[in-house]
Amino acid sequence: MAKFIIEGGHPLNGVITPKGAKNEALEVICAVLLTSEPVVMRNVPNILDVNNLISLLSRMGVSTKQIGEGDWQFQADSLDTSYLQSDEFIQRCAALRGSILLMGPMMGRFHRASVAKPGGDQIGRRRLDTHFIGIQELGAKLTHNRERGTYDLEADRLVGKYMLLDEASVTGTANIIMAAVLAEGTTIIYNAACEPYIQQLCRMLNRMGARISGIASNRLTIEGVKELHGTEHTILPDMIEVGSFIGMAAMTQSELTIKNTSFDNLGIIPDMYQRLGIRMERLGDDIYIPAQEHYEVESFMDGSIMSFSDAPWPGLTPDLLSVFLVVATQAKGSVLIHQKMFESRLFFVDKLIDMGAQIILCDPHRAVVVGHDRRFSLRGIRMTSPDIRAGIALLIAALSAKGTSTISNIEQIDRGYENIEGRLVALGAHITRVN
Repeated sequence: MAKFIIEGGHPLNGVITPKGAKNEALEVICAVLLTSEPVVMRNVPNILDVNNLISLLSRMGVSTKQIGEGDWQFQADSLDTSYLQSDEFIQRCAALRGSILLMGPMMGRFHRASVAKPGGDQIGRRRLDTHFIGIQELGAKLTHNRERGTYDLEADRLVGKYMLLDEASVTGTANIIMAAVLAEGTTIIYNAACEPYIQQLCRMLNRMGARISGIASNRLTIEGVKELHGTEHTILPDMIEVGSFIGMAAMTQSELTIKNTSFDNLGIIPDMYQRLGIRMERLGDDIYIPAQEHYEVESFMDGSIMSFSDAPWPGLTPDLLSVFLVVATQAKGSVLIHQKMFESRLFFVDKLIDMGAQIILCDPHRAVVVGHDRRFSLRGIRMTSPDIRAGIALLIAALSAKGTSTISNIEQIDRGYENIEGRLVALGAHITRVN
């Protein structure tokens, strides 16, 4: 287990470029299973979750070849069906959250899939009902093998139909889309997730020969086709990295330029930071954040306390609420953070309280942050990263703190952020990785 040792209080300066989006990469890489032809992916992030998924595909019999920095070629023309029934396959799926995205393409092309309850962040219950119900609506039969801990799906054929999802699940929508593109007839998915990464998946599948309309809306129409072919696809920059770097600049009073942000795909993120009083300037597709000693939280028009809550796209992504919470500790004013989706994601705030932040954890979903306005600094402590997003939030807090902090279990951060310490050290951060 590795850890970071961070000497806080050093402002950053320079230019940083976000890597490819983790959440999109997991979706589109699984989609290579839908064709026997080569698929080339560009801007693939070199992070733990993505690398583990590529390794799993290789063991399944998919030809995986790195053809450049961030560029990969995949070809699923000879799967090892016996491996898909092995205990090793199930164990690897159980350790990787993204493995759930294998279900849709396996059902779409082969009409059979076995998945284990996936691992990943310990942030509360993450139910799979939407995935299974949607694919069952297409004609699949579901069996829960409690002894092996697997969910087995099988169908003689898949037939499209209208379905209203019980929640706008991003991975659930992705799985249903990938199963439906090769189903007979027409599938209509209402209350579909519509975030940019789902849009990217749909556009990639259309280039492969799928017929998907309604892209960027919550009502998708999918006309099934008999087969898909190869394509090339470029993954978007990670909006969560962009949001993390904005918050990092504000907390450390740093002057940063974030390059190639795909600004039009950031949604409400820049506006929400401006509600915290953080100044930024759009320069084409880049964002410039000036060094800022103070930032003051806005109030609502009726004078009530500002609140931030997560919501399905185009609402605020839950993956950035941890960062917003940390940034609010040094603002002038108070903020209510309402994490609706996951009941364990705010439990890292006890570490921030130990660092000197003024936070009231109201319940598992809500915290009130009373901003310091830099009247005194956070102090360095020892802490452990419980998940990817809390991990980067704690790293941001440590960079702004007085003294030295130690963050253990940084493998969680590695799952979502490529070479984060190397990129920040290049900007002036004092971070050491200890294995």
